[in-house]
Amino acid sequence: MNEFKNAQDILFSKYPEFRDENLHSRYLPFSFIQSSLKKVAEEFPVTEIGKSILGEPVHTITVGNGKQKILAWSQMHGNETTTTKAVFDVLNAFMEFPNDPFLLFLRERLTLKIIPMLNPDGAKAYTRENFNKTDLNRDALNLQEKESKLLRKLFDEFKPHYCFNLHDQRTIFSAGEKPKPATLSFLTPSMNSERDILPSRKISMKIIASIAKDLSTVLPGQIGRYDDGFNPNCTGDTFQALNIPTILFEAGHYKNDYQREQTRKFIGFSIFSGLHTIAANSWKTFSVDDYYSIPENEKLFYDLILRKARIDGEIKDVAIQFKEELINEEIDFLPVIKKIAYDIQAYGHQEINCEEKKLEPYGKEEVRENVIVYKFILNGNVLAINY
Repeated sequence: MNEFKNAQDILFSKYPEFRDENLHSRYLPFSFIQSSLKKVAEEFPVTEIGKSILGEPVHTITVGNGKQKILAWSQMHGNETTTTKAVFDVLNAFMEFPNDPFLLFLRERLTLKIIPMLNPDGAKAYTRENFNKTDLNRDALNLQEKESKLLRKLFDEFKPHYCFNLHDQRTIFSAGEKPKPATLSFLTPSMNSERDILPSRKISMKIIASIAKDLSTVLPGQIGRYDDGFNPNCTGDTFQALNIPTILFEAGHYKNDYQREQTRKFIGFSIFSGLHTIAANSWKTFSVDDYYSIPENEKLFYDLILRKARIDGEIKDVAIQFKEELINEEIDFLPVIKKIAYDIQAYGHQEINCEEKKLEPYGKEEVRENVIVYKFILNGNVLAINY
């Protein structure tokens, strides 16, 4: 089946029809997805596989009955919510268009089992870790946490042929050295410290290369590749070492999209692309070199850079990064000055040329590193800082 490009075009045009409108916040605790989960349960098997430390349920959703089995999980890190929204968009597409030939093809060839929220306690607190302050993505060997044990038990019982590990990444990443944000990033984790490219790892590399090609026209220059340093405590590395092709998906920044409503769409289509290339075996036409041609992520971005500001008589740049903080069930973006220096060699998602005009603190705020600054005085005028 080679008509994915046409199917992709159709799905792009129909995206507003299957986008889950109930999910629209960067903050996404379990209570926010309950109605979406209930709707999905009308069409697909939804099973509670256990509970978190605080007693929140952890579910799986199963789509299709094909021979190729894929295990996917989202919100392993509680504050990484974009992929969860994208997962429900994908599920909505299957429900809204039950007779679509492309989607029927996927359901016939694949069995997809999804954990939409592995870490509901972290999701509620909007933290990376679970309730015990453990990073579940560093608990694959020790399996100390309940949530890690649930994932491993499901992996052992389901015996997937492929794994999709769904995450968010920070706004600091560029796709290579160019001034392009890494809106999507991928990784085929290493299997050992030597980073050997064994047969199962080659498969995941080729799948990623296929996804990158499918998305390249809508995200030119904005798809990156993570460094593949081996960490046996990471879930992806562990599953890859068990000879299961594993793919890490990372949702990143898109211009002026701090709520990641554009990025969720691209993640949704990257999931469709991954499902299609597995179902159609089209990944076989790609090579390992195609994977390595994807530019490696670099940490080259700040959220905002004020260029050529006069501070205490000297001309300097001021780099600001937004820090996410949960306030009354909303995510606030706190502007933190990360660096003040001459000619900062980095890119800003936004840049303001201060034209060597005087930059002063507003009120009690100071122009120095590691402080939160909402406003400056620039040449006598108020300059407000927000995302």
